[in-house]
Amino acid sequence: MKAQDEIQRRRTVAIISHPDAGKTTLTEKFLLYGGAVQEAGAVRARKNQRAATSDWMELEQQRGISITSTVLQFDFEGFRMNLLDTPGHQDFSEDTYRILTAVDSVIMVIDGAKGIEAQTLKLFEVCRKRGIPIFTFVNKLDRPTREPLDLLDELEKVLNIGAYPVNWPLGTGFEFKGVYDRLDKKVHLFERTTGGAYKAPESVANIEDQIVADTLPPHVYSQVVEEIEMLDIAGEDFNHAEVLSGKITPVFFGSAMNNFGVELLLDAIFQYAPVPGMYPALGEKVVKPEDSAFSGFVFKIQANMDPRHRDRIAFLRICSGKFEKNMQVHHPKSGKKVRLSSAHTVFGQERESVEEAWPGDVIGLISNDKFGIGDTLTSDSKIIYQGIPYFAPEHFIYLNNPNPSNYKRFRDGLEQLLQEGVVQGFDLNTHSQNNFVIGAVGPLQFDVVKHRMKSEYNADTESLPANWSVLRWVHPDVDPATLTRDILPVGAITATDRLGNTVILFSNAWSLGLFKDKHPQIALSDTPFRKEMMAQT
Repeated sequence: MKAQDEIQRRRTVAIISHPDAGKTTLTEKFLLYGGAVQEAGAVRARKNQRAATSDWMELEQQRGISITSTVLQFDFEGFRMNLLDTPGHQDFSEDTYRILTAVDSVIMVIDGAKGIEAQTLKLFEVCRKRGIPIFTFVNKLDRPTREPLDLLDELEKVLNIGAYPVNWPLGTGFEFKGVYDRLDKKVHLFERTTGGAYKAPESVANIEDQIVADTLPPHVYSQVVEEIEMLDIAGEDFNHAEVLSGKITPVFFGSAMNNFGVELLLDAIFQYAPVPGMYPALGEKVVKPEDSAFSGFVFKIQANMDPRHRDRIAFLRICSGKFEKNMQVHHPKSGKKVRLSSAHTVFGQERESVEEAWPGDVIGLISNDKFGIGDTLTSDSKIIYQGIPYFAPEHFIYLNNPNPSNYKRFRDGLEQLLQEGVVQGFDLNTHSQNNFVIGAVGPLQFDVVKHRMKSEYNADTESLPANWSVLRWVHPDVDPATLTRDILPVGAITATDRLGNTVILFSNAWSLGLFKDKHPQIALSDTPFRKEMMAQT
C-alpha cells in the first residue's frame, strides 16, 4: 500500500513562460510556501542554510536569465513536488523541450500586460503534442495589465483551448487587492510585504461581506461583482476530466512578486494536476507507475554543475517501481548491469543523497560517461523506453579550435557538450575542410558552449556563421544517395546527425517549401522518425 500512497502524493510539474513573465520568481515563491525557503532569496534545506537559487551557472548570473533547466523538490502539506524550472529566455534551448517529456503537467506563466507571446505559443505546441495538462498563471496583476476578460479570450483563440478562470482578480495595478475563488466562492484579500520576502498576510471573506466593499474602491468592487456574475452565467462549469485531457486550462490570477495567489495556485496543482502516469515503451508496452519493476529514463545530462565536484549528473525520471540506493539495474543501451550507488536530489548547486525514490521523482545519478539522453534504466530488461526525440535546430555555426596545441581539450569539451545535448552536431556531406557544424534551437546556446568550453575545459573557440536556418530529418526509407545536388534547392545540403541519420539543411523556410512541393514523395520531419528515436535506446 505504501507504493500507491507515495505515487498519489507526488506531482511532477514544469514551469514554462516567455522571457520576463516572472517564472523564476514564481518558482522561488513556491519554495517559500513549500518551506524550502524561509525568506525569498535565501534557500533553506532541513538542517543548513543554502545560498543557491535555481539559476546557478555563472553565465546565468552574469546575464540575469535562466539558461539551463533546474530540478527542485519540496514537500507541501503531505504532498511532494518535483518542480522543473525551464529556461525562459527567448534564446531557449532544446533542454526546454526535453523537460516536457519528463513531467505530468505544466504551469504556463503569462505576463498580464503582454498576454500570449511567441515563446509561450511555441512551448504550448510541444505540450499539446504530448497532451500535457496545462495550468495558466496570469502574473504581474500588481502592475497595469490588460483586461482579464481580454486575456481569457486571447487564451482561447490563440491557443485553441478552453480557459476556465478558477479565480478572478480584485482590481489590477495599484488597486489589486486579492482574488475571488470561483470554486470555493471565497474572497482572498492579501497584504503586501516588503519586497515580497515573506508569505502575504491573508484574510478570507464572502464577496458580499462589508470588508470586501471597504477594501476595494467602489468602482472596482462593482466591476468585480458584475464580471463574476457574468462568468457564472455565461461560462462553463469546471470540468476536471477536460483539464486532465488538456482540453481546458484552469486560469489563476496573481502576483508572484507580492505572493498574491501563489498558495492558491499551489493548492490547485496538488488538487487537480495528475499524479504520475503511464509511459509508453518499445513493443507497444505501457509501463504503469504501480508496476513493481523499477524503471526510468534519462532526460537531461549536466556536467560540471559545481566546480568542487567536476562530475557529470544524469537526471532520471522514475516511471515505475521503487528506487533504492545501491540497487543493480539493466542499462539496455550498453547491455550491462550498473549499480546505482550515487543518487542525489539536486537543489541549485547543492546535493543531498537519496536513499529511496518513487514514480514521479527526479533523481540525479553521478556518472562519468555511462548514460546518455533517452537511456533506460530498469530492473526488468524487457522495459525499454522509446527515447526522447531531438528537435530541429534553427541556428547553425562552425565551431573551430584556434589553438592546435589544445586540440585534446577542445575535442573532449565539445564531445561532452554534444553528449549533454547542449547543441547538436552534424557532419556535412561535403569535401571542404569545414565539414562539421553545430546546431541549436536558440543562438544563446552557442554562447553557452563557448563559455563552458573556456571555463570548464580551458579550450578557446572560434565560431563562423553558417547560412542555414531550417533542418529536417529524412525518412529512413529514402536512399541518401538519391539526394543529389540536382534535386536540392540552391544553398541546401545533406548531412548526418550523431546517430547516422540523414538530414537536409535548408537556407530558409521558402527553400524547404519549394523542395516539398517538387518532391512530395520524400518524407521529412522536424523531429527524428520513430526508427531514429529507437536508435537512441
